[in-house]
Amino acid sequence: MESMVSKQNNLKSALYDIVVMAKRNILKIKHNPDKLIDVTVIPIFFMIVFSYLFGGAIAGGVQGYLPIIVPGILIQTLVMSSAATGTQLREDLDTGVFDRFKSLPVVRIAPLAGLVASDILRYVAAAFFSIGTGFILGWRPEAGFGWLIVASLLAIFGACAISWVFALIGLLSKSAATISSISTMVTMMMSFLSNAFVPIDTLPHFLQSVAEHNPITYLVTAFKDLANHGEFTSSASMTIFIGILLIMIVAPITVRIYNRKI
Repeated sequence: MESMVSKQNNLKSALYDIVVMAKRNILKIKHNPDKLIDVTVIPIFFMIVFSYLFGGAIAGGVQGYLPIIVPGILIQTLVMSSAATGTQLREDLDTGVFDRFKSLPVVRIAPLAGLVASDILRYVAAAFFSIGTGFILGWRPEAGFGWLIVASLLAIFGACAISWVFALIGLLSKSAATISSISTMVTMMMSFLSNAFVPIDTLPHFLQSVAEHNPITYLVTAFKDLANHGEFTSSASMTIFIGILLIMIVAPITVRIYNRKI
């Protein structure tokens, strides 16, 4: 009985430490609002520019292109913002703030878990500004507001899973600039080699098979199916499967390397 109480207290203490660390990261965003540019200004800019620049050429007009570009910009923004986990982790390591954490009576994993948890706020902001801009331009999800929330939650889950990959890169990289370069290259390559901006059947044949098996394609298709038709299709199942697989494989490796470095 005493052991059970002790475990409950330890779990409660660990959760408290994680919440405190997440609050620390949110306060850093509050005092440095420029850190939110990638999830506020950039999706608005990309949505407007892409819609009016490519809408006529790809879909015959802006209104015809919005069902393609809104999910595409949303998913691209979420993937790009998930890279901030690795960048922030690297910056904290370089500034020595983790050495300070080691001297405090907090659970060892709390700084890393708090960082990952606080990034959910960034994902919500990315979804709000991407979808909000789509609404202003005239896009409407055919399945209704409820299914749009389900689709957004699935997209945020995908970003959370990918953030573990960038957290691992953050631990292995030598500088935050390296992470930024890698994340930009990976995000752009995966976004353009998918159905995020153009239908897959318009791609060259040798790229179609690559795009069809791209995880971004599964995520974009799942969002469209949920938001427009209210259907939980095989793309949604694949998105959840890939996300859980990433977390099960990458998260333990990340935590192990984190414990060795801290």
